Amino acid sequence: MEINLLKHKWRWHTLGWVLVFAYTLAEGLLLRGSKEGLLLMLNFNLLRFIEFYLCYLLLFPLWQKYRQLWLLGLGLLAVIAIFIVLRYTIEEVLFPVWFGFSNYQDPTLPFYIQDNSFYAMPGIFMAAAVYNLEKAQEKSQENLVLQQEKTKAELAFLKTQINPHFLYNTLNYIYSLAYPVSDKLASAIIKLSDLMRYMLHESTDGKVALQKEVEYLHNYIDIFRLRFEQHFFVDFTIEGSLNGQRVASLVLIQFVENALKHGVVNDPEAPVRISLQLGGSQLCFEVTNRIGTQQKDHTTGIGLANVRRRLDLLYPNAYNLEIQKTDHTYHTRLLLSGVK
Repeated sequence: MEINLLKHKWRWHTLGWVLVFAYTLAEGLLLRGSKEGLLLMLNFNLLRFIEFYLCYLLLFPLWQKYRQLWLLGLGLLAVIAIFIVLRYTIEEVLFPVWFGFSNYQDPTLPFYIQDNSFYAMPGIFMAAAVYNLEKAQEKSQENLVLQQEKTKAELAFLKTQINPHFLYNTLNYIYSLAYPVSDKLASAIIKLSDLMRYMLHESTDGKVALQKEVEYLHNYIDIFRLRFEQHFFVDFTIEGSLNGQRVASLVLIQFVENALKHGVVNDPEAPVRISLQLGGSQLCFEVTNRIGTQQKDHTTGIGLANVRRRLDLLYPNAYNLEIQKTDHTYHTRLLLSGVK
């Protein structure tokens, strides 16, 4: 969908500039009737084209990213200066050599700067209008996609309500039977029950308390530990205080799941390392594991591609996901901003 939107946008850009230059040719040939006038008009629109895309592709994206007024002001002055210098070079230096005429008749420098600053402004305003209009349309499209994804998730969630409720209630019953027999078995059952309860009641596309997400990770690790008993080595460290922050539910589990399923968990010299660091409104979550050579569970859960998609929708321009893979290790690092 994004590729189609991009192609559609540039088709309109191409059509718009074709019409501009076609109009210039028509006016120059039909109305002015002179080679000089036509060349000056074509050059003027070419400079406006350059000015437009300096703003559209460079200046305004930088402004949107950094939101610094000094950067915007300095950029606007630079664009105007480039417009003036290019126009003077072409029309007052090159045209006399190439075609034997110039546009201005011995203009003073202050007058030339003032006059061409005025002519540079419409191109900047046009670029600003087009850029902001397209960004508004993209934001509207993103909101629509997010709403559709949320609706699909809610529908899928509702469809799974009956069976998980049955299993959840059954697990509670089994726990009551297992408790007198084995504390270990009863503990495993109650942890599995907690996992299901979290997914039932809190695993939507909304946000949940980070503390609950961390508890979910601990329960998942403890359930996985049962398969290896004493030969299971995972270091889970937390730096910072879990103090009411909220994150998208189940956004961290995929990285842990991949490490436990496809990594080495029984080597005390190379344990799976999970790190959660909190500072201000930023969250840094890192998982490192040695890559196993033995056969592993090939199920991939919702998959890293879908994790990236959720992050794009829920944390636009507010996350950074790095995945590094070598011959022996696999490392993921997720940085989220605006975690409050």
